[in-house]
Amino acid sequence: MMKLLDAKSIIERNIPNLQDRAQQLTSQGLVPSLSVVLVGNNQASRRYVNNKAKFCKRIGVVFNLIELPQDISKETFLDTVDKINNDPSVTGCFVQLPVPKHLSNINITQLINPAKDVDGFHLNTINKLYLNELDGIIPCTPKGIITLLNENNIKIEGMNVTIIGRSHIVGKPLSLLFQALNATVTLCHSRTKDLKKHTINADIIVAASGVPHIITADHVNSNQSQVVIDVGMNQLDGKLVGDVYFAEVVEKVRAITPVPGGVGPMTVYSLMENLLLTTENIINKGI
Repeated sequence: MMKLLDAKSIIERNIPNLQDRAQQLTSQGLVPSLSVVLVGNNQASRRYVNNKAKFCKRIGVVFNLIELPQDISKETFLDTVDKINNDPSVTGCFVQLPVPKHLSNINITQLINPAKDVDGFHLNTINKLYLNELDGIIPCTPKGIITLLNENNIKIEGMNVTIIGRSHIVGKPLSLLFQALNATVTLCHSRTKDLKKHTINADIIVAASGVPHIITADHVNSNQSQVVIDVGMNQLDGKLVGDVYFAEVVEKVRAITPVPGGVGPMTVYSLMENLLLTTENIINKGI
């Protein structure tokens, strides 16, 4: 019987633990505090930020949104981020992507203080993942995917995993994470020849290409043994759809994530876990 890998039940089950950790940190004298820089008025970005603000309120941590105008100068933008990096009351921060074109030549992911890198994109963070160090900050979407699998008792060790998409945010760090957990990983991309050959025999398929419906019924086998994780959030004919053609694939697989309601909420949940971890590190390690 096919299982829908919905994030809601996982998050609801684990909210009390996040609340307890936040309260404990506050009682130790440092309130977990997330600062987010939003440049311009991208409506999709604003929705993402609002979701994070609501989650912060729910677990009892501080959320601070720094809104900057679309035409902000590069110097003022960099100065704003620098102030947040050095503010001792801020325990986690990030710049909401994308940024306006005139700021796009800045390596945004490397601007953030590594000790406050709740997104998990800084090279210091990725380097630890490269070295199989999994007890620190892990990029949010890959972390959320692993949590989703673990919470549903889906085995990772020894499994064949095919990832479609090689972005620095999802595909590449996720491949490192799966390898560290002893899976065998195939990383596919836009120039991969015969994608079906790589997906048809996979135990776990992760679609993270940003191409709507790139994975169809033809890409999965008929054994109802495969697990499909859909990272895609695409607009198609006015509707939100994933990278997986859900209606075609759902009856052929063992388990699948919905869009929306699957990987997206797990990413926000992981961001909150990372915020609590950066705060704990600041208290315990003085960093």
